Amino acid sequence: MTLDPQNGSWFARRPKAAPAQDRVIQRICSRVVPETKQVHVANLPLGGVQVWVDGNGERWVLYHRMARELRLAGWHTEVGEDRLMVLGWSADCLTHRARMLDAALSGRLADYEHTARTAVAIGTRLRDEKYPDDRIADEVQDRLGRQLRWPGRLAELDGLERTASLEPLRLRLAQVAGLEAKVSRRCAEHLTLASQIVRTMVGGKAQPWSRAPGHSVGLTERMVAASVPNCPEIPRPEPVTVAPRDLAETPR
Repeated sequence: MTLDPQNGSWFARRPKAAPAQDRVIQRICSRVVPETKQVHVANLPLGGVQVWVDGNGERWVLYHRMARELRLAGWHTEVGEDRLMVLGWSADCLTHRARMLDAALSGRLADYEHTARTAVAIGTRLRDEKYPDDRIADEVQDRLGRQLRWPGRLAELDGLERTASLEPLRLRLAQVAGLEAKVSRRCAEHLTLASQIVRTMVGGKAQPWSRAPGHSVGLTERMVAASVPNCPEIPRPEPVTVAPRDLAETPR
């Protein structure tokens, strides 16, 4: 991730057009409302976005749900009776997002054993339900990705150019971008680990994974071995390791 000298973006240039802010906000809000509700968005004349849904009654509750997710993304929001206003980046909300990303790195995303146990449990349940072996690994990855939550949240912001005219906000956005890159890599490690375990369970060939010095997952190996039926046609599982945690400091 490098700084683009032409527009000051902390995000790499992409071959496809970057999504507009209002569309990104719309898809974030659409995730937290019932499927029967359609989310409408419109740009405000002086900047910002207004969001509303049809109907009445529970709209105020829905707006607060939307606001919670948008604040987690770093936006300042204000909830009204008939609509939600998104009024630009907030230093406090960006600081909160940085804290949440950092907490994920040191919490759930640092626990590879939990991912291994979850992958074995889901894979075993799918096999008991006669799920096709060639689709189990992908299904486990999808379910685990939803449990980790961050893959979906990062995907919703994918490609959005996040800039600000104020230097403190630019620094916060840069900090968040660095943490998001770490979280994205860590999530990919967890999903790859889960896929490798499940492919071994169903007798497939797992993708090679280099061993990082000092980082082994012995418990994972034992769980995989215990979960695989004792049949000669199923190969013995290879040792599973994970990449070392990225210890590079992020600007505060």
